[in-house]
Amino acid sequence: MTDKPNEGIEARPTEQRPADAGTGLMRLALEAGPLVVFFVLNAKFGLMTGTAGWMAATAIALTVSWVRERRVPILPLVSGVFVLGFGGLALIFDDELFIKIKPTVVNTLFGVILLGGLALGRPLLKPLVGWAFLLDHQGWLKITRNWGLFFLLLAVINEVVWRNFSTDFWVGFKLFGIMPLTLLFSISQVPLIQRHTLATGGDTGGQG
Repeated sequence: MTDKPNEGIEARPTEQRPADAGTGLMRLALEAGPLVVFFVLNAKFGLMTGTAGWMAATAIALTVSWVRERRVPILPLVSGVFVLGFGGLALIFDDELFIKIKPTVVNTLFGVILLGGLALGRPLLKPLVGWAFLLDHQGWLKITRNWGLFFLLLAVINEVVWRNFSTDFWVGFKLFGIMPLTLLFSISQVPLIQRHTLATGGDTGGQG
């Protein structure tokens, strides 16, 4: 028996298994789709119309995710709730500031929660994306640290961009800057994931 409750295999393989490629592509489409709608409507009709479209597309994406899988991943759900909340405030008060600071607030929240959990020895990324990977305890600690720092970096980037560039540039950067950056960061974590992936029989004990 290990004295660390988070070590070892904590779920049967039937409960935690990597998502297949089709499911991954669908999740990517559901996350990217609302941003594409936001970008197109902003270019044609302005930020407020784009915001309304982003809210509608986000609600549809969350609904489709629920219908397909009978669950909505926590990170897209929380982000979607903030889109609806901050987007609603932007429309009610006719103030674009609310929608521009939304990524700062959400990414700071994610980063603080993940890094705060690490301070208590709890890799909180595991209950969020544990369906996708089977990692040992050290692996979850490291990948949680990395994503926590990355979320804080995204918050800083958002602040720099919206404060120093035009609204159109900011909207385009969300789609053509932040999403590719996030994808590249995700790919950069693959070696860490491979080093700490659990074998079928138990903890690999890998160290990165």
